[in-house]
Amino acid sequence: MNSKWKQLLVISITAMMVLSAPAVSWAKEGAAPNTAPSASADLAPSARSAILMDADSGTIIYEKNSHAALPPASITKVMTMLLIMEALDQGRIKLTDKVAASEYAASMGGSQIFLEPGEQMSVDEMLKGIALASGNDASVAMAEKIAGTESAFVDMMNKRAQELGLKNTHFANCNGLPAAEHYSSAHDIAVMSRELLKHSEITKYTGMYQDYLRKSSEKPFWLVNTNKLVRFYSGADGLKTGFTNEARFCLTATARRDNLRVIAVVMGEPNTKTRNAEVSQMFDYSFAQYMNHTIFKKGDTMGTVQVVKGVQPAIELKAKHSYSVLLKKGSSVKDIRYELQLNPLKAPITINEPIGKLIVFQGDQVLTEFAVDSPASVKKAGWWTLFKRSCGSLFS
Repeated sequence: MNSKWKQLLVISITAMMVLSAPAVSWAKEGAAPNTAPSASADLAPSARSAILMDADSGTIIYEKNSHAALPPASITKVMTMLLIMEALDQGRIKLTDKVAASEYAASMGGSQIFLEPGEQMSVDEMLKGIALASGNDASVAMAEKIAGTESAFVDMMNKRAQELGLKNTHFANCNGLPAAEHYSSAHDIAVMSRELLKHSEITKYTGMYQDYLRKSSEKPFWLVNTNKLVRFYSGADGLKTGFTNEARFCLTATARRDNLRVIAVVMGEPNTKTRNAEVSQMFDYSFAQYMNHTIFKKGDTMGTVQVVKGVQPAIELKAKHSYSVLLKKGSSVKDIRYELQLNPLKAPITINEPIGKLIVFQGDQVLTEFAVDSPASVKKAGWWTLFKRSCGSLFS
């Protein structure tokens, strides 16, 4: 058999091994969401727009005018916090890093933690200031820490919005102060909130009701969460409030009970009492009507995927977070199954590169789909590595 046919045989065998590997999903939000049967009642009658979404699967339980582009006010900070958490994951910043407030950051009006020009706080403290007090000054200080300027950070925000498939979102700043061409939708906010919740440590900040900044100073600054549901609704632990005269009262909130986490977004509510009552009603409906069936728990090892001509011959697949499907309470789970459809992998592979999809079925009905991305980058192996690997396989 000549070398060309040997190479084709190896690739064919490898592809078969890949396709038979156990399933795993790294969901991209750009994938079309599944929609549950709509609620019979209007769960948010006073909101200009609203949406209720299962956080794990992205299944939409209820929506009202959810794609309307509206001013998001301080809910903008969900994207700001997402980029902060991603910078932490990438090692570009650490929670203990000091962040100095520029004169520009300290000049922000509206909600703030009253940073003085040149004042330094840690990334951890800045996150508290953003998550609890909705600090516009803290948001700009973190934007400058990560990107150098707020303008450069806003470019990152818009790029990330495109990557998430957000069709009705454009940012002009990092804090949500009124500005031309600054808008989002309830649907897009739910998607970015879902992405933020993949960083499970964020609820340490968004679920906190109160804390202090400048604890060791003569004038400690008391922080109280603007989202009162984290204190008064069982299971609520985030995410972000918003208000301007133009946007009115907005909220993206999340709550978890048992194995079900949901995200509720309302925009344009008339006051905080109505806003909180309607989000609570959306939560109540979810927990009364639905349950989650877990396909993979965070950290589950699903197996390995072979990579042709990779420095690493295989990638270990682990769930980065929980993956589940939303079902009506009392539904049978006996006939739920999943299939993995992967493209044959050949190095080089880039982390987060699309490599296929995971499809979850109940019987013959598709319940939901997750896009599957590579969990790691794999460089192409040199000829000597491939030669040694070939020799080893001959004698194994």
